Amino acid sequence: MERDQVISLLARSEGYASGEEMSRALGVTRAAVWKEIEALRQSGWPIESAPRKGYRLAGPPPALSAPYISARLGRDNLFAGNICVEPLVDSTNTRLKARAHAAPTGAALLAEEQSGGRGTHGRSFQSPRGEGLYLSVLIRPRVGLADLLTLTGWVAAAAREGVERASGAPADIKWLNDLYLNGRKLCGILTEFTLLAESGEPDYVVVGMGVNVSQTAGTFRSQGLGDIATSLALEGCPVERNHLAVCLLEALDRLNRDFPAKRSDYLERYRAHCLTLGRRVSFDGEGPLLTGTVSGVDDTFALVVDGDDGKQHTVSSGTVKMI
Repeated sequence: MERDQVISLLARSEGYASGEEMSRALGVTRAAVWKEIEALRQSGWPIESAPRKGYRLAGPPPALSAPYISARLGRDNLFAGNICVEPLVDSTNTRLKARAHAAPTGAALLAEEQSGGRGTHGRSFQSPRGEGLYLSVLIRPRVGLADLLTLTGWVAAAAREGVERASGAPADIKWLNDLYLNGRKLCGILTEFTLLAESGEPDYVVVGMGVNVSQTAGTFRSQGLGDIATSLALEGCPVERNHLAVCLLEALDRLNRDFPAKRSDYLERYRAHCLTLGRRVSFDGEGPLLTGTVSGVDDTFALVVDGDDGKQHTVSSGTVKMI
């Protein structure tokens, strides 16, 4: 598609891209390039032109753009060229899982809005149009089940770093897989995998996340989340969503290359930013709800809790609440 190719050329250019260079790269006339440029301008793209220089992007795209994000990632990134942006989906995880058998490793799906965003334990994730970044990726790590069960912790560490790089926000990790900022939830993460029926080995993994970007306090109050959730804009860390997508996909690309060999490195980064450490918590026991103090995160990303019952508990699943 010529329009997507024009976007890619503009996104990769550090300055102006001349009409002649673009026409030569695309194998079309300069008039055809000009036509696509004008069409992009009409749809809100901030494209400047200058005599004898050509065209350049003067700002970010007006909405999420797959060719723009791919171009900013660079050709060596696993997700470059495999990105799809949808205006509305039920859930990016659900939609990508439905496509998994035909989709390439590195497929990434972004949506402007979700009608049925999902979190862990069957919870819903509010996904208003244009106010968050809703992203899922498909990877196929060739590892055993024991390694795969640690992946959610890896993703939390990677996502935290992607958010901080994009916005400067010093997010924390609430065990196991939520990002918090100034005590309120900023990002939810959902990792789902499928096993091969014949061997029981992992087939594919879909990693999804929703980051609150520009929601206002009023938005959260209307959803009954006024004391629970926050956004990057509310915390004074505004960010453009395409840039945030690029930073997150770069972090996930590094994770895909590092997994599982660099577990100790990701564990160290996870522990350094885990706000649950040292906190009083309630957690699911084998019977009644238990309480205790978190003393560590073990090598499988499980939570170590010194229980009020005098026992030390290793919590790898279930609901953990800080009290």
